[in-house]
Formats: sequence, structure tokens, C-alpha cells
Amino acid sequence: MDARRWILPEGIEEILPEEAARIEALRRRLLDRFRAWGYELVIPPFVEHLETLLTGVGHALEPHTLKLTDPLSGRILGIRPDMTPQAARIEARRLRREGPVRLCYLGTVLRARPEWPGGTRSPLQVGAELYGHAGAEADLEVLLLMLETLAETGVREVHVDLGHVGIFRALARRAGLDAESEATLFEALQRKALPELRELIAGLEAGGEARALAAIEALAGLHGGPEVLEEARRALAGLGDEVEEALGRLMRLVEGLARHGRREPVHVDLAELRGYRYHTGVVFGAFVPGHGQDVARGGRYDDIGAAFGRARPATGFSADLRMLACLAEEAGASGPAPAGGILAPFGDDPALLAEVRARRARGERVVWALPGQPDDPAACGCDRMLVREGGAWVVKEAGGTGGQGSSA
Repeated sequence: MDARRWILPEGIEEILPEEAARIEALRRRLLDRFRAWGYELVIPPFVEHLETLLTGVGHALEPHTLKLTDPLSGRILGIRPDMTPQAARIEARRLRREGPVRLCYLGTVLRARPEWPGGTRSPLQVGAELYGHAGAEADLEVLLLMLETLAETGVREVHVDLGHVGIFRALARRAGLDAESEATLFEALQRKALPELRELIAGLEAGGEARALAAIEALAGLHGGPEVLEEARRALAGLGDEVEEALGRLMRLVEGLARHGRREPVHVDLAELRGYRYHTGVVFGAFVPGHGQDVARGGRYDDIGAAFGRARPATGFSADLRMLACLAEEAGASGPAPAGGILAPFGDDPALLAEVRARRARGERVVWALPGQPDDPAACGCDRMLVREGGAWVVKEAGGTGGQGSSA
């Protein structure tokens, strides 16, 4: 038989029992953690009508969205590449509560292409979103929850990267850039391609405010520890309230992390514009040694619900649960080793059935030895056996003599 038929599509993986057990254990811990912070679980649909899925900021996800035709309606469906817009739709259209709303979600997303070469196209996306509060306090809460999420993996060396897309946007408006020029400068700034950036700005100076253009160039060098924010205040002074407010919010976040006892190193990068077409304010990411990409990311995306008829402030973060489980394994914090189990002979003795039910009710793993099956506990992942001795069903170590049990 042609072995090629068993090859999975590129970037699509299956999860085998050992890894699945680690992921499931972490999933339970994270959802419990989110609940303890007041975040309610929602489960958005895996597919939606394409026009709904790509409404509002979702249009930026169109190149990443796989499409199919619904045989029932003939309409085009989209498979979700990101759950954040779906959570925003649920908050805006279905819940419609006043005051802050906290939602969390966890599920598979599917992308037309991986985010980076060799990456997965089907992450297990986990995230939390806070709607209805525009203050820096909401950004701080979400950032703290992101760090708590990473703490569940046991990773010690987490580095926080902070930026603010509003600074570049404000400078681009002040410079009078059209959409094409703004996009070109954005791309060069993201790559920190300084010679190219200078050349582009030189070609624009005749039609734009020179100081705002010079400030855009300066953003490429405004990165480092939190002290770079004071340098940025001096370099960007007088360029508008939006810029001043954005720098002030970043300072409040840094101070807030310290007040809450977080000791992770913080790196500020004012040219870091991840999610530029999606986010509206603060953006942040978490990095760990040995991983070139961020392992969690988030930020503010105000008015995401406007397309659904309810504009609300919003901030949140997301990560790939499978990546988090890998981090936990690397850190040796992926949970206790499997506890084995008890191999029980298959039968209908009432005392045997009662013993099996009682042990399963206590959370123990009991596996039936089916007729014709070799009497090998290890083959079933068990380290003990349930045997009958002197009128009682007794649990013995596999190959051992000690036991515990209850009388028949």
C-alpha cells in the first residue's frame, strides 16, 4: 500500500497519548487559572460564514483563512484562523453586558500557512480577552494574566517585550502620509532597515512634516530597557498628546509590573509594531531562551466590536497551548509522571465490580484485562493488579507480593 496516503498535510500534526496527556493536564490548570481571575469560557464555532468570520478587523485574516462550500446552503464558509474576533463577536452580539466583560477560549485554529517556516498550521489557541475598560489597568491585568499563564509551564526565564502601535500611527498622521507611504515605512521600520528607512523618508520630506518624519526614523533606535522611555519622551517631545499618552501608558505598565512583584526583564521597542493592522495601542509579547518566536502575545485592540454593532475597548492575549506544553516539558514542570494503573480481570463477580467502581470513583485508573489478552500489566500502562485472595479482591504491585483491597 502506498505509504504516501498516510502523510499528513504540511504543518498539520497529530498528538499522541503521552503529549496529549500533558496538554490536557495543562489545559485544565489554565482554565482553572482563568476562572480564578474571573474569565468566563466561551466556545466559538470552528467554521462560520466567511463574511461573518472576516467582518471588521477579521479582514486582515483573509489570507490565512481556509475556505470551503457549505453543501447545505451553497454559501462559502471559513475555518477560523484566530479565535479573538469570534470572542469579540460573542461579547458584542450575544452577551451585550454593561461594564467589563472577561472571556477566555481554547480550541484548534487552522491557518492557510504557518506563521514561520516549519511552524504549525493548526495551533491549539488559548487566550483571554477583557472588554469594556479603556484604562492602562486593563492592559496590566491582561499582561499579568499572560505571565501567570507562562508561570504554569514552570518556565523561569521569561522576557517581556513592550511596544505601542499608536506612536507610529500618530506620527504617520502628523506627517501627512498616505496609506501607501505609511505601509512602506511600516515595513522598513519593522525590519529596522535604517538605510532604506532614511532613503524613503528623504523622498517624503518635501510633502510631509519633517520633524514627524525624523521621529519615525528615530523609533528604530528607541529600544532597550524601561529607561528608554525617558529617552523617547525627550526625542518625541512636542509631537502631540497621542504620543505623550502612549509613552505614559507604557511607563504605567512597567511600574505596574513592579508593584505586582513581577521580576521578568522588560524590553521596550517602539519600532515593534506586531499586529499593526489589528492592534490600536499597547502590544506585548513574551520570549523565552531557545525560542526565536514569541511564546505568547497580546495587546489592545479597541472598538473591535464596532463591526458587530457595539464598539468597546478591548485588550487580550493568546498563545499556542501545544507550545506551552512543550515549554512545561522542557522546564520539567509538565505535571506528575503517569501514576500507572490497576489491571483487573474481566468478570461479573459483584465484589469485583464494586471494587472497580469504588477505585474509579476515587480517581484511580482501572483497566479491564479482556479475555484472550496477555496477563501483562505493563502492556496496558499499569503497575498493579487486582487479584482475588482469601475471599477479598486485593491490589498487588505487578510482580510483587504486597497488596491492599477490600473483602468480598
